[in-house]
Amino acid sequence: MLKDKSTQQVPSITFRVQENNTWADIDTDKIFNNKTVIVFSLPGAYTPTCSSSHLPRFNELAPVFRQHGVDEIICISVNDTFVMNEWKKDQEAENITMIPDGNAEFTEAMGMLVDKTSLGFGKRSWRYSMLVKNKIIEKMFIEPEVEGDPFEVSDADTMLNYINPNAIIPKSATMFSRKGCPHCQKAIDLLAKNNIYTEIVELGNGVTSRSLRAVSGKSTTPQIFIGGKYIGGANELEQYFK
Repeated sequence: MLKDKSTQQVPSITFRVQENNTWADIDTDKIFNNKTVIVFSLPGAYTPTCSSSHLPRFNELAPVFRQHGVDEIICISVNDTFVMNEWKKDQEAENITMIPDGNAEFTEAMGMLVDKTSLGFGKRSWRYSMLVKNKIIEKMFIEPEVEGDPFEVSDADTMLNYINPNAIIPKSATMFSRKGCPHCQKAIDLLAKNNIYTEIVELGNGVTSRSLRAVSGKSTTPQIFIGGKYIGGANELEQYFK
């Protein structure tokens, strides 16, 4: 049975990482001393739930967490540093610090190491998140021990609700864009100025003008949706903010 280690100190581990093509050591003292840190751990980089939901939402809500006293958000997985670095680039997770637990030392010391050999994964981390203050675990959210890969309580929204149930979550946007489009850049600048987290969907790679017309009724770019509401192009976005 996986044990909740709330009120205990995080294990003392040294991680080997690659930074700017140079090997470096990062220990848990450097990560956690005199800081408030969120850690979320998952079965593996590039895996479906990890890439589609777990990592992106923590990255998206990072500014809100910072407003509520969180100094850093750490993603730990039993993967090597090269995989974690490339996954961060692929996910554009600029707000997340990737920690490779390649030897599973931290995960095992946390009591979260599980056997995934039936999937060809070997030993991996169970999915969980925790809030750590000056090396002491204040709160852990551990996924229920059921078949498969449950994702019910270790998500970013659950953590934010624990830290502050009344936190104001900013709206997010999706913008359909085209490479080299000046109106798209104008829209990106407006969205950034208004602190709206924006997913950019660039035409190409299977997304066509026909796709764009199907969801917005128009084939010109940009076409912007905020909080599930269709806004329109750059001019309409400008009016929206006014």
